[in-house]
Amino acid sequence: MGASMGGGVTVRRANRRRGEVEATIDGERRILCLTLGALAELETAFRAESLAGLAGRFSEGKLKAEDLIRIIGAGLRGGGNRFSDEEVAEMAIDGGVSATAALVRDLLAATFLDEEDTRPER
Repeated sequence: MGASMGGGVTVRRANRRRGEVEATIDGERRILCLTLGALAELETAFRAESLAGLAGRFSEGKLKAEDLIRIIGAGLRGGGNRFSDEEVAEMAIDGGVSATAALVRDLLAATFLDEEDTRPER
């Protein structure tokens, strides 16, 4: 699913139903997704014994800068971008630290919450 731009170029947009989010990182629009492979990578990095344990760890809200790097790195790789965590640590995210934390929050919500959980209250 993409939007066509002038010249016949199709730009792929993030699909929230697949757990994808978009962010501008180092001036480039990127798609991030915590695929099963990315989640397995995070289970290992955070020494979680299960996916539920990983979700519980994230729900505590006590993430360090290193944690944000790992989550964003896994999300970038899951979205088809090939960056190491060391490269991610050097990247600039539009909006600074608060936007970085919001990106991680949105990525985790897209991954662990179902669509109804992410809709605003009416």
